[in-house]
Amino acid sequence: MAGYATRVKKDIDRWVESGLIDRPTGEKLATDVDARDRSGLNFGWILAIMAALLFAAAILILVAANWGALPRVARLIGLFAVIFAGYVGGAVLKGRGHGGFAEALWLVAAAAFGGSIALIGQMYHMSGDEAAAIVTWCIATGLAAAALRSSALTVAAVAIADAWLVTKGFEFFRRTDFPHLFPVFMAVLWALSYWTLSRAARHLISLSLILYAVLLAIHYDALLAGLVLALVSAALLAIAALAPAAAERLVQLGGYLPLHALIGFLTGMGIVQFDLVDDQGFVVAAAVALAVIATAIVFLGRESRALRWVAYVGFAFELAIVYVATVGSMLGTAGFFFAAAAIFAGLAYAIMRIERRMRPQSARGAA
Repeated sequence: MAGYATRVKKDIDRWVESGLIDRPTGEKLATDVDARDRSGLNFGWILAIMAALLFAAAILILVAANWGALPRVARLIGLFAVIFAGYVGGAVLKGRGHGGFAEALWLVAAAAFGGSIALIGQMYHMSGDEAAAIVTWCIATGLAAAALRSSALTVAAVAIADAWLVTKGFEFFRRTDFPHLFPVFMAVLWALSYWTLSRAARHLISLSLILYAVLLAIHYDALLAGLVLALVSAALLAIAALAPAAAERLVQLGGYLPLHALIGFLTGMGIVQFDLVDDQGFVVAAAVALAVIATAIVFLGRESRALRWVAYVGFAFELAIVYVATVGSMLGTAGFFFAAAAIFAGLAYAIMRIERRMRPQSARGAA
């Protein structure tokens, strides 16, 4: 955020000098930029969070290493003392205006709670599913985020839910049922993110739902899962293009809804194409994917450089997979690399032309 604030303030100074705005207005704009910059993420806040996570890991490792030597009562008191001190101490720091350190202490408490579930289960020889323990940890962290209105705890709850999805989806511990309730968890946490003002959590939820669709494709009907993901993502792209202001008011992703939707569309079409690689529908799917990519660049690319580059990667992937599945099998190794080099050289030229056209008119004139 600091780099963005610096650029905006330089632009404000340039606007004042050129007479586009008066100096009092420029000072008000600079003050607003500074206020928003201080309220967002900064390097000190990130370091505090990293220190909290390392501290939590150190506590859990220390307790686990000396677990057998501690009396049972001391174990319980120690675990609950860390949780209590983290949550209460964080609340005190929050009240005194130290938001970054408060979030860090809350993360320590949440990590200690997760470790406590495992250690207490081991202490009392409780039998149970590891995935169920992760769900319990996620729910407790979400409740703490709601009570404390913590953005960091909201992100942590989403990350813990992702851990549950991965452990169940990839069957890390044992063969278990697929986590069909994962979208319900994501819907609840998405609603919670509005209360805790956690845009980062909404970004993570969007990507998590794409991962959920990929795991559905692995476990069930890949073609159906890919089609549903691609269609839903295409619909979101259309909404973002036709009603950008309304869409942003609803999802509040900072203008990144088209980017997430394009990632979802490319993922869905990739699943479909891998399923249809030996079928005539493969070429049709590729043509649809290329058409949507081009449309996204034309109608949404000017507002987002990140979207353009995701589109370029998707376009290159589509060319590569079509080439390998069709033309590449009919050429020798040398011809394959020669044709591929020609294709990607043309793609590079096209990207440079598109980037030049996407620049603002003033920047092109200065160049």
